[in-house]
Amino acid sequence: MDKKLQGQIAIITGASSGIGAGVSKALAAAGATVVVNYPVPVTKDAAELVLKEITGAGGAGITYACDVSKEDQVIKMFADVVAQYGTVDILVNNAGLQRDAKFTEMTLEQWNFVLSVNLTGQFLCAREAIKEFLRRGLDETRSKALGKIICMSSVHEVIPWAGHANYAASKGGIMMMMKTIAQEFAPKKIRINSIAPGAIATPINHDAWDTAQHLQELLRLIPEKRIGQVQDIGNAAVFLASDDADYINGTTLFVDGGMTLYPGFEDNG
Repeated sequence: MDKKLQGQIAIITGASSGIGAGVSKALAAAGATVVVNYPVPVTKDAAELVLKEITGAGGAGITYACDVSKEDQVIKMFADVVAQYGTVDILVNNAGLQRDAKFTEMTLEQWNFVLSVNLTGQFLCAREAIKEFLRRGLDETRSKALGKIICMSSVHEVIPWAGHANYAASKGGIMMMMKTIAQEFAPKKIRINSIAPGAIATPINHDAWDTAQHLQELLRLIPEKRIGQVQDIGNAAVFLASDDADYINGTTLFVDGGMTLYPGFEDNG
């Protein structure tokens, strides 16, 4: 892979597994020094394995424990990364989770927990990243942009999902937050975009593709007829973080094999 992100510092939240791990590896392969964030001590070993794979392939980075829903922890993470590396160039706002329930049975704790990580966590990290971009100022030897933020959304920012009201609401919120802050900071040469994955083979949705029958049921929703891989998202993240995407701002890039193309109408409905 071309070293399109050489010399840049990237924080990837929720990076101990799944999409976050894949994005961390892709950005590191493109030359970025990566901060592999993980939320709680139980996920430290997984984060260290991700970093070991990165360094084994010639990349560089660290792991960092931070619950992105906690303001004090987010502020400290950015301060510590800046103290160690001098700045932050790229934020991939990836941390997210599900707590599914029928709407009439969904508890306030389930609602608040998902919104606090998926949406409030992205707000807190984006705020601290933008503060650091503005503090540092533009250095075109690093990038044409002052800084880059990639918000990890979902096809469910536009596709309703019964039984997942908290998750879908968080992703719809990410879409509008991303567009609003992109509009606000585009004049400062800060680029803010989203990636909206479709069905990606990760632990969070393992039961949707763990058997041949489940996989076939899933593929009915995907015109391309394959489940996505974390590398698909990693490649998209490298592109959006690079100067190749310098005129892309405030956009959601759907990486979904066509899931948002209303596949129920493939045979004329």
